[in-house]
Formats: sequence, structure tokens, C-alpha cells
Amino acid sequence: MPIEKGGQLIDSDALIKLLAQKAEINNKIPEALYQKYDVRRGLRNPNGTGVLVGLTEVGNVEGYKIVDGQKQPDEGRLYYRGYSLDALVKGFQDEKRFGFEEITYLLMVGELPTEKKLREFNALLGSYRKLPEGFTENMILKIPSHDIMNKLQRSILVLYSHDENPDDISVTNIMRQCVQLIAMFPIIVSYGYQAKAHYFDKKSLYIHQPDPRLSTAENLLILTRPDCKYTKTEAETLDLLLVIHAEHGGGNNSAFAIHVVSSSGTDTYSAISTGVGALKGPKHGGANTKVNLMIDDIKANCKDWRKRVSLKRYLRSILSREVFDKEGLVYGMGHAVYTLSDPRAVLLKEKASALAIEKDATETFELYENVDLLTREIFKEDRGEDYAICANVDLYSGFVYEMLGIPSELYTPLFAVARVAGWCAHRLEQVLSDKKIMRPAYQSDILDVPYVKISERGL
Repeated sequence: MPIEKGGQLIDSDALIKLLAQKAEINNKIPEALYQKYDVRRGLRNPNGTGVLVGLTEVGNVEGYKIVDGQKQPDEGRLYYRGYSLDALVKGFQDEKRFGFEEITYLLMVGELPTEKKLREFNALLGSYRKLPEGFTENMILKIPSHDIMNKLQRSILVLYSHDENPDDISVTNIMRQCVQLIAMFPIIVSYGYQAKAHYFDKKSLYIHQPDPRLSTAENLLILTRPDCKYTKTEAETLDLLLVIHAEHGGGNNSAFAIHVVSSSGTDTYSAISTGVGALKGPKHGGANTKVNLMIDDIKANCKDWRKRVSLKRYLRSILSREVFDKEGLVYGMGHAVYTLSDPRAVLLKEKASALAIEKDATETFELYENVDLLTREIFKEDRGEDYAICANVDLYSGFVYEMLGIPSELYTPLFAVARVAGWCAHRLEQVLSDKKIMRPAYQSDILDVPYVKISERGL
């Protein structure tokens, strides 16, 4: 597109391309320098473990053992405030209760609620399940977004303007802000999707009111479905998804981002919106969508995908960057911490199996299961019998969302609806426990470049 500057026409597209080419040359740090300065890229140690940068009592992820300084594979375990995820899920499911609100209380307050305290907390969440006057029309419907995570992030920042005391970082005020955000997230996400579906996909617009008496999972189903109807199994399954996504230790990308931003003393809205921005990335919260796209690609392009021999051959082609997105990744397989198993995937696989029977989707479930088993086989054949890789939660979460009739555009936003509980807990912990602003070191290898006058810089 040409633009005028000083009487001359400039091709803006060509100029942008040129600037990008120059930037690519000048911003690419040579690989050798990372080794020279022993930089822990991705904050990972040479043995694959994370660099220790802080302390947390909110959550803990275990997936390996260190024996004589060496990393050894182990079964995965996930703890919320010291309680194992398995025990927590079994507890509320055995009592036939929804669990997300109880888990949210546990993460933020630091202890399990009594029946009375849980009832009061649920009522508090219900009272906050409403957006400010005019917010739906002005922020969501008048400015629709193709991406719901983008809409969620912007909405959080606009909520700052509706808060009479936004910058107070006392514990009481942060708690109030966090509970309000946790209650509002399902509404913002659901309305954001409805606006996207209506204005960009030309579908009917449905704006339902949340029910303060119902759980987060039930409200999500009401707000996203035209008829507001759902089954008990569907609500329980979505509740489980929220629970297993609520927290994952302080080292995951979005939680770490919350700690970094909170350490600056900024407001809650800025901190939580940062978590949303981090989670949006396909290497973090967007991976479940990639899994579903990969499965669709397998069904479309792998002849006889129901046969393990054919499927295994196609998976090798994916890993060889020959097919699908040519990134060389089997999405949903492997994890930074978990080695032998991901406890979230184990729980979700069990639920997915039961739901697949109800939804007549057992054939597709077997495809997901075979992707899991055959990818493990391939890595053991190529890297040795001792090589450990497991399915992560993303392998089955997208499939479960799909069976629930939840549009793919909502997969990552629903992850955010769950994870905001953990983010809020990490924000409280950072503000209370560590008063220093985070400022890690970066090494520079370019110093004292002589200045050149503009007239001597060439064309």
C-alpha cells in the first residue's frame, strides 16, 4: 500500500519487508554464544530440569526423580496445596459434587473449605457473576474479536476502569478482585464467543444470563448453548476439565508470567491479563487445538488410519516434517516435567472413554489411544527402550471438548477459565512472600560500537 511522505510515494509493504529482513539479521543471536556463556535457554538445565527461580506452596508437579545428579523417569503426580489431584478428584466425585469451586477455594485460601464455607464461597461467586453496566454491549458486542483469548485479555484490562479501587494491592483487595474475575471469566468467554460466531461466522446471537445458583461448569454450558440444556454427565465432565486445568505449579509459562508481573507491584488486572497472553500461545494453552487439527489431518490423509501399521507410518511422517504442519511434532505427546505419565491425562482419558460410549465416538477414542501408544513405540525404537515420553493432558482435552459440543475456538479460553484460579493464588503468594522485583540477567556480547554520522551511513 503506497503512502505519501514529503511529496514522495513510499511502498509501505515493501518497506516493512525490508525492515523485517534487517531485523532478522540483527536480532538472530548465534547458537555458539548460548554455549559460550552457558545460558539456560528456556530456563532449563542441561538435564532438562527447570532452573530454580522461586518457591511456591500453591501447586507442585512431579514427573521424574534425581538420582546421583541424573534425571530418571517416574510416574507423574500433581499436587494442589499438598493434596494430590487424584485424591481431590476422588473426594468430590465420590460425594457426587462439582469440584471446581472447592478447588478454587483451596488454591486461593490455602485450605479445604468446610461445607458452610463452601456454600458461602459459592454464593459469593454467584453474586459476582455479572458484568458492569453496558460492558456486554460496549466492550464485547461492539468490538468483536476473531480470537476469544484476545477478547478476554482486553476485557480484563477494561475491567480496571470499572474498579473504584484498582491499584490497591492489599490482600483483601486482591482477593476481592480475584474472586470477581474468577466469577466473570465464564461470562466474558461465552459472550466473546457468541459475538465472534454472530459477527464473523454469521450465526444467530445468543446472550443468556448466568445463573448464580449453578456451578461454573453448568453456567458455561448454559451460556454457550442456544437451548441452555445439558446433561449431568456433560456438566460433571466439564467440571473435571476445569479442575485438572486449575493449577500446574509456579514454573509453567503463564504462572511464571504472573509472578514476574506481580513482582513489579502492578495491579491485579495487568497481572491476570498477562497470564492470558501467555496461555494463548500454541506452545502453552493452544496445544489442545493443535491436537484436534492433527487428528483431522490423520483422518483425511492417512489411508486405513484404523490400522495400527498405517497409522504408525503416518506418525513417523509427521515426526519427519513431511506431513501435517511440518513442525515435526506429535501434538499431545511429551511434557517438560512428566515422563512416564501425566496424571491429568490419566484422569481425563478415563472420563473420555466413558463419554465416548455415550456419544458413540469409540472409534475416534481408539484413534487417540493409538496415537498415544504408537508414538511411545516410535520413540523407544528410535531413541532406546529407556526413553520416556507420555501423553499430556492436551491429547484428550480437545477430544472431550469436541464430544461436549464445545467449539474449538473455546478450547483455550476454557483453559483460562480454569487456570485463573491458579493465577490468582500465585499472585497472592508473590505479593505476600517476595517483595523483590524479578530481574534476571541477560548477557550482551556487543559493546562499544562506534557511532557513525547519518551522512556516512550509505544508502
